[in-house]
Amino acid sequence: MQELIADLPLDDRPREKMRKHGPERLSDAELLAILLGSGTQGKNAIQLARELLRDGLALLGRSSADVLARTHGVGAAKATRIAAAFEIARRVAAPENGDGARYDDEVIGRALVSRYAHESQEHLGAVLLDSRQRVLKQCEIFVGTVARALVSSRDVVRVALEANAVGIVLFHNHPSGDPSPSAEDLTFTKRVQQSLSLVDVELVDHLIVGAQRYCSMRGRGLL
Repeated sequence: MQELIADLPLDDRPREKMRKHGPERLSDAELLAILLGSGTQGKNAIQLARELLRDGLALLGRSSADVLARTHGVGAAKATRIAAAFEIARRVAAPENGDGARYDDEVIGRALVSRYAHESQEHLGAVLLDSRQRVLKQCEIFVGTVARALVSSRDVVRVALEANAVGIVLFHNHPSGDPSPSAEDLTFTKRVQQSLSLVDVELVDHLIVGAQRYCSMRGRGLL
């Protein structure tokens, strides 16, 4: 017989527990159950949340609303709420538009690790800076294959000029999980640096994102 959340003690019900103790006291399943709102026949919201989390929170966060909706008991409405919540979290961690904060490789690097650590394809993007190295915008430029993200330095220059940026920080992830710069990374970085210099835009840094850490090429003296 299904145990309804309404049948649980007050302190075990996710909404009441959150109001009383704060969201940090809730498990992943309890937080997700609040987004779900209700369960399905034979499963309450917490049980359904646990089923969705069977492959981990990170994988769930990368699932599209269409994929989530195919899980029995989820449906379009619940799936879009979940997808929206993860997108909000990503924007908080790495906002699309800068808030005037100066570039800090540690802040940006941590946010990028959170966003790209588990991606199976290479993503190349840029953080665009003004003359005081304040963040104007962050954007993704190209998505490649498991092994590489093929992009022209012309694409990077175009993005910088469209944003009227004075400086740019490149970033890309290594699906292998190791953020050490490859020979190809070094060659590409030098080529982009030369192209940007022709239009008076400085390549401030190039961050390489791994599974648990990032590498700043400027920090390693490679720029």
